[in-house]
Amino acid sequence: MSDSLRVPVRDFVDGVTPALTELGSAEPRADVVAEAYEIVSAFVDADGTHTDEELWALIGAFSGLMDTHIHHATPADIRATGLIAGKRSFIDGASLMFDTLIVADKARGTNHAWTYYVHALRLAHHVAALDSVTQHAELEAIERFRRTLLGSISAAGLPRGTRRPPSAATGSDPATGTPAGAKAAEAVEEDVAVEIELPPVRPLEELLEELDGLVGLDAVKREVKLVTNLLQVQKLRAEKGLKVGDQSHHLVFTGNPGTGKTTVARLLAQIYRTLEVVPRGHLVETDRSGLVAGFVGQTATNVVKVFDSARGGILLIDEAYSLVRGGEKDFGREAVDAIVKLVEDRRDDTVVIMAGYTDEMAELMSSNPGLRSRFPQTIHFPDYTTEELVRIAELISGGSDYRFDDEAKVRLGELLDDVPRDRGFGNGRLARNVFEESVQLHATRVVAMDDPSADDLATLTPEDLPERIVTS
Repeated sequence: MSDSLRVPVRDFVDGVTPALTELGSAEPRADVVAEAYEIVSAFVDADGTHTDEELWALIGAFSGLMDTHIHHATPADIRATGLIAGKRSFIDGASLMFDTLIVADKARGTNHAWTYYVHALRLAHHVAALDSVTQHAELEAIERFRRTLLGSISAAGLPRGTRRPPSAATGSDPATGTPAGAKAAEAVEEDVAVEIELPPVRPLEELLEELDGLVGLDAVKREVKLVTNLLQVQKLRAEKGLKVGDQSHHLVFTGNPGTGKTTVARLLAQIYRTLEVVPRGHLVETDRSGLVAGFVGQTATNVVKVFDSARGGILLIDEAYSLVRGGEKDFGREAVDAIVKLVEDRRDDTVVIMAGYTDEMAELMSSNPGLRSRFPQTIHFPDYTTEELVRIAELISGGSDYRFDDEAKVRLGELLDDVPRDRGFGNGRLARNVFEESVQLHATRVVAMDDPSADDLATLTPEDLPERIVTS
């Protein structure tokens, strides 16, 4: 374990030193070594435990790089002197070196801050991989560090290392995540499996950038990133031949319709593919109608077929609670039993997400002893705020070459405020419905014009909005 950090520390030093050399630092390599030491120390201190494994790795990585007595130290010496205590504060703000790289990139059009970011995040994951059990505080620290660095990059107006626009990457509806023009996975019919055309594996940072670009969902994004951090740590441990905890990848999504569950599930499928959790990374959506049959023995067969179509990717079961809502003769519980078995049998190549209303999903998880242990993590999708729904409507309209003028956006917000936020609130789907109704009203207004301009044809005004939003 004492050698575990030598390679990522060396990579950080080799990757960032040329930038400091270019900027005229007197001792560029020594400065970068010191920066790497601060990063490693911060993540060793992240959970406050300072284990022998972490400290031996720190000693092994820096004993030959720094002009200190660290190469003579033991973990007990480091604890006794408090050398690492309090170092976690480094994570909470951009360092002077990183700020310097940001300023240089902005002035010179270079990409040194991104190079620092990539190597620093990898170094953070390597530190978290040192202990046999990764603590939640360590995963939180990685995400905090990531947010700090990316926040500085964005604040300076610099691009991330990816250039591909999120909308072009997926071609999906910003409100519902429905594929537009792409080949989506479909459930099999009879015995014929659908062959899914898969795009190239996408870089993890590109996928996380797309996640960050979704409207709202801050708590959801945070949970997905924590899952992603844990998967990266586990992957590093496996590559080094270290023990990896038996972690279930299956999830429960709760919340009202239209809150982005399908969009996030599709992104998560691609993240799982990039991190080699699943081999294909496609998303298959189904519900009770695709699983439950009307005759004895057919339900289990249906469930197997749907799982076959999702093999190598993610199976999203929407309104999953409906499987246990029938009477004694209902076959929904047979479907649940089959799901529990297949989730275990195919755990190495298929991930299952069960989605639905919060209270009903709790009822489902309690209905079968095997469900709770196989679906240990729940991610809740809250309703969108009015401001977020207006933003979603803007994105939808922009995708169709329309735009709401300023007065229309104010009026749209007022209309959305009047919609009760009760069970079944439509969220992003509601925003799309209002946009589509507005387009119809706009067409009626514009067609009466003698010679409408391009601006007239593209601009939605308060006059084009419905008098009220009808939800039923």
